[in-house]
Amino acid sequence: MRRMVLLLRSTASSTNPNFVKIVEVGPRDGLQNEPKPIPPPIKAELINQLAIAGIRNIEAGSFVSPKWVPQMAGTAEVLSLIDSFPKTGYSVLVPNQKGLDDLLEILSPSTSPNSHAKPPPPVTEVAIFTSATDAFSLANTNVSVSGSLKRLAPVARRALDAGLKVRGYVSVVVTCPFSGRVDPRLVRDVSKELVQMGCYEVSLGDTTGAGTPASIRGMLEEVAKEVDVGILAGHFHDTNGTATANIMTALDFGLRTFDASVGGLGGCPYSPGATGNVATEDVIYALTGDSRWDVGPVDLVRLAEIGEWISGVLGRETTSRAGKALLARRKREEERKRKEGAKL
Repeated sequence: MRRMVLLLRSTASSTNPNFVKIVEVGPRDGLQNEPKPIPPPIKAELINQLAIAGIRNIEAGSFVSPKWVPQMAGTAEVLSLIDSFPKTGYSVLVPNQKGLDDLLEILSPSTSPNSHAKPPPPVTEVAIFTSATDAFSLANTNVSVSGSLKRLAPVARRALDAGLKVRGYVSVVVTCPFSGRVDPRLVRDVSKELVQMGCYEVSLGDTTGAGTPASIRGMLEEVAKEVDVGILAGHFHDTNGTATANIMTALDFGLRTFDASVGGLGGCPYSPGATGNVATEDVIYALTGDSRWDVGPVDLVRLAEIGEWISGVLGRETTSRAGKALLARRKREEERKRKEGAKL
């Protein structure tokens, strides 16, 4: 009976079975591992530009203590600065009840008599997170997995009561940097708990980027024994260059939602050695190269420009292979036209 309940909770991203939902996590997961904080106006500009480029699901920030993740300080200001774009959904990560309280406070309608007061930010979803291993959970949140789930249950309940959707994250679904190879049964059990809390979607994170198509499939086969694949999303870091291949494996398995980060931004402050998330540009390029998949009206060239811009702000080059190639081709074409024009 319980398995039937979990299956019935599955929701489709679109009436098109080949629609692939991309969740842009660059503004939160991408920037949280930077050596220095990024000013809120730049974060807001990043979010607005992503929406203009056609990204429809954006994780805008996190209400985590700046003591632990200083890069996420100023999320309330970021939300006050972003514009609302039609058909674009915004979410924030809330690690605990305090984080949710902070969000709900700014989402409350203004009681000011000023009729020109700016409306609340367009956030309709929160994300909560836990881990598949106690070792990672203790390093990340100072509590075991079971303690983490107990802490999150009332947060999810209150968010749902407030009319917000709740998305769950499970970290280290393949390998834990502290305890090694992860038993897929642990991932299955934690995912099941998150769904029972009310999470409409559970994102499975290969936090260390150690996953391969074989290990990702093995993990998904175990999780799918208890949770419908329609609820699952993939969150694959590209540490070993296998993230896109892992996405293709997960697609074949039935997943239709994937997290990605523009410019390949990211990492994890509690996972030593992990590099960035898979670049959004690389995912879009791979999927649009196959006529089966529909990713919506995303402007890939504009996305590459955004990845190059935000990487420049951070003092480095974009790590997106597709983004680099697209911009290099455009530069060559512009140079060719300039030379031809000079001959006339």
